[in-house]
Parts: sequence; structure tokens; C-alpha cells
Amino acid sequence: MKKTLILAVLVCLLSLSLTAQIRPGDALPNLNLNNSSGQPLNMSSFKGKVVLVDFWASWCGPCRLANKKLVKLYGKYRPQDFEIVGISLDKDKSKWLGAVKKDKVTYTQANDPGGFEAKSALAFGVEEMPASFLFDTSGRLVAVNPTEEQIINEINKKK
Repeated sequence: MKKTLILAVLVCLLSLSLTAQIRPGDALPNLNLNNSSGQPLNMSSFKGKVVLVDFWASWCGPCRLANKKLVKLYGKYRPQDFEIVGISLDKDKSKWLGAVKKDKVTYTQANDPGGFEAKSALAFGVEEMPASFLFDTSGRLVAVNPTEEQIINEINKKK
């Protein structure tokens, strides 16, 4: 009985570690995704910039509201080497692209259609949306679900 209990606890801990969310100080995961134009998206190309990775989906109401705020933030801070990478977990590519167009999103977009089981969602430990991850200019995670103030403060560190 005792061995069974220990084994069960170990299995639970292992499963938690496999889906654990990345933590501050962790490096920006290198993902193999294509952008909305079908071109490969190389996350390392953003090195030297403050990067917000934002997970969302067309069917997620709070995500769509966040898109509106992110569009404004990106428009204001893009000239200061600020980038946003939106990763949609939509399974339907046409709904994703329709939402990008309707929300007037101009920052980099990619789609990983596996939902919460998508490789990108698992790499970041995404369990709910919207979920965003702020990386500094060295590619290290500084905040999970940062406030607008945290994002702006990180951008201003470059000055």
C-alpha cells in the first residue's frame, strides 16, 4: 500500500512538471511555427527587443478585448524595439485570420492549432487564455501576465 501511494505521488509530481508554466528567468522557448503569411517564425530573431508572447483564440472573448489594448500598446511602443508575438490556439485557421483582420492586429501572428495541447501551449505551460509572457532584451522571462505598467517599465529600461 505504501509503495502504491509513493508511486502515485511521483506520477502526479512528474505530470505537474511536464506541464509547468515557465518561470521568470527562463529563456524564450524556440518554437517551430509559421506566421500568418505562412513563413517560418524564428523566435530568436526578436533577441535585443522586449517581447510579449500572447496566447489567444478567436473564440475567447477576454482575448479579443486584450487584442484591442495590445494593438494600441504595440502602435505606441513598436519604435522602441517592442514586439508582440500573438500565438493563436485556434483549430480553424480561417476563424483565426478573420479575428486578426477584424481586430486590426498588425503585430506578428502565428497559429498552433492544437488548443491547450499544442506544442507551444505546453512549452509555456498555458492552461487558460489570454496568457501572456514578457521577455527582456536578453530573451529572459520577466513576467507572466504582466500589467501594462510592467510592460512599459521593461520597455523603458532600454533607454
